[in-house]
Amino acid sequence: MDFNALGNTGVVGLQWGDEGKGKIVDLLTEHFDVVVRYAGGANAGHTIQIGGEKFALHLVPSGILRPGVLCIIGPGVVLDPEILTEEINGLRARGIEVGGNLLISNRAHLVMPYHKKQDRLAEARLDSARRIGTTARGIGPCYADKALRSTAFRVGDLYDPPRFRARLEEIVADRNTLFATLYGDKEPLDPEAIAAAYLTCAEKLAPHVTDTTTRLHQAVAARRRVLFEGAQGTLLDIDHGTFPFVTSSTCMAGGISGGAGLPFSAVRSFIGVVKAYTTRVGGGPFPTELNDDTGETIRRRGHEYGTTTGRPRRCGWFDAFAVKYSVALNGITQVAVMHLDTLASLPEVKICTGYLHKGRKLEFFSPDVDVLGQVEPVYETLPGWPDKGGPISHLSQLPDSARRYIDRLEKLLGVPITLLSVGADRSATLHRQAAP
Repeated sequence: MDFNALGNTGVVGLQWGDEGKGKIVDLLTEHFDVVVRYAGGANAGHTIQIGGEKFALHLVPSGILRPGVLCIIGPGVVLDPEILTEEINGLRARGIEVGGNLLISNRAHLVMPYHKKQDRLAEARLDSARRIGTTARGIGPCYADKALRSTAFRVGDLYDPPRFRARLEEIVADRNTLFATLYGDKEPLDPEAIAAAYLTCAEKLAPHVTDTTTRLHQAVAARRRVLFEGAQGTLLDIDHGTFPFVTSSTCMAGGISGGAGLPFSAVRSFIGVVKAYTTRVGGGPFPTELNDDTGETIRRRGHEYGTTTGRPRRCGWFDAFAVKYSVALNGITQVAVMHLDTLASLPEVKICTGYLHKGRKLEFFSPDVDVLGQVEPVYETLPGWPDKGGPISHLSQLPDSARRYIDRLEKLLGVPITLLSVGADRSATLHRQAAP
């Protein structure tokens, strides 16, 4: 990969999240000056491993592990100040600098305790077929309040304590009434306790809070290179994903402009991240899901358990038909394939190249859940490859079958595959030239 040719770059998930974006952002940050989280909240779980040491990040951008890099939490993020404070403290305790290298937008919206409570109560009220599979981090209710406006808090509101307390008392009273009436909840929230906790966090976060949009424009004007870190994946996008089994933000490349505050023309390239297979957490259709020993093998070998929730992920074959849709939506210029090592030792591997719907082959991927619930995946079967049992540091060490698998994915997706992850550690990443 020619890092100098990238320019300002977005890193975007192309499946249902959990693709390994954190590792790619951490890897690329060496070649950038600024890293920006532009969407989502603490429902994200970006795991990075360096020299065997693991870091699980939820709100702090993955660039924080590289010295000298400015990390920005943009206005499109919904922020839980208690989780962020805990995350910052945890990083500092492990010797990671978190000071002037982290900026927080004063326009980012606050996830409040009643958002998390509403998340839990509303999900529990649904029958199993309609449950979204929320992380219960309050993300959806917070974005809903953002759209309602009059019931929303932003980070900057914390720095006017009298006004914050007065508005909070009114809103909590309304939510307590709602929860009691609609859900039969008998444990009202205490606005004074919430105010005390959040204003304490505000004091600790104050050195980081600023107008990040202005700071970002200044960085671009100074020709500092910017890397944008996506959260979740394109198939979970609020507008273009498998609605309603989606997240509550624009998590694909189109969210960069609004979520960070730069014109879209400022971003030059887009790296799409996929696993060498497919996973999904929570409800919703999953055409290539494997409910068998192969699916369990992939889950076990890939350690497919949620970073945020710990829930086992659903596993299945790579869905090139769905990913090609994501490539087109995001304007992807190159792809990183993660967890290639997880498929080693399987006797054969399959790639979904299309769907049959009621006996007819679909021409284009449809995110409509009623359609996806009725499709039959069309597969190509390729030979598997052995597990060499040791580290792989060069493409020449990959078995021929593994290289043919990647060549086939590249042809189906129509964009170059330039990065291959063959292990959890930062160093276990191979750089690849596109097939001729």
